[in-house]
Amino acid sequence: MAENATTVAGRSIALHRVIVALYAILTFAGLGRSSFQVITKFEQAPLAYSLSVIAASLYLVVTITVALSTRPVARRIALVALGIELAGVLGVGLLSMVAPELFPDATVWSQFGMGYLFIPLVLPFVGLWWLGRKQVSR
Repeated sequence: MAENATTVAGRSIALHRVIVALYAILTFAGLGRSSFQVITKFEQAPLAYSLSVIAASLYLVVTITVALSTRPVARRIALVALGIELAGVLGVGLLSMVAPELFPDATVWSQFGMGYLFIPLVLPFVGLWWLGRKQVSR
């Protein structure tokens, strides 16, 4: 039995909302954690805490631009931000494994996001896939 266009569009919208919601959760978690770390103990791990601020900021940009991805400018910004995020999680993840002494405290991207159930590793791939597929008009 073939799916009708309404069912496909409904699933597409639901998936879009899930992606945006996951990014919103990461944004709040990252901003909360990094703000606390920078305010209370920045001198203990400045690189890790700075990277946490960068990650949280990227999550905020991605949340907004993926939510508005039907607009061409937002879509382009989302693609760039997701690319930077993916490079960050892969780079920091690898660096935290081969040179753990650089990270006396974890970032959201340490060990490829292990502290966040690897969601930081998977989510940019999902976001890039989402933006790369043909969007169903709403």
